[in-house]
Amino acid sequence: MHRAAHILGNEAGEDATKVQRRFDGLVAAMARHRASAGALAGAVDHFCKVTRSYRPGLFHCYAIPDLPRTDNALEQLFGSQRYHERRATGRKAASPAIVLRGEVRVIAATATRLHPPTAGELGCVDQHRWRDLRHRLEPRRLARVMRTRFRRDPQAYLAELERKACQSALPA
Repeated sequence: MHRAAHILGNEAGEDATKVQRRFDGLVAAMARHRASAGALAGAVDHFCKVTRSYRPGLFHCYAIPDLPRTDNALEQLFGSQRYHERRATGRKAASPAIVLRGEVRVIAATATRLHPPTAGELGCVDQHRWRDLRHRLEPRRLARVMRTRFRRDPQAYLAELERKACQSALPA
């Protein structure tokens, strides 16, 4: 395991191909000599299995400059967003608004913390793009609203379902 961590640490700054070749060689050697691991043979098998599943995306960070090796910063960003949402709403769980408008809220909240927008910047918003974005997000909001109808008035909701079920599928 320490050798695998050392190879993936890539302190020498080798290119992606060389790191991949060295790592593949180590994993193959571990698989060949798993019997000599004794009671840890199962752990070697598990390591080889997990490595196979992660392998397609494991070496991109060595081929693309400035691509981080871990997603720790991204995880921290989402954790911070959850924390701020909970503080703002008073909820203990994540806000449903993140699911509905997450692609907008997370980016807006992060950008606002880094650089609060000025009135001039807010006034220069492309209204066409803003309307397109709202139009694209609206079906998610409507789906959530529709789910609450049963709780508010079960009889009316069931009557509407029955009316739709009995409705003729062919045009009149």
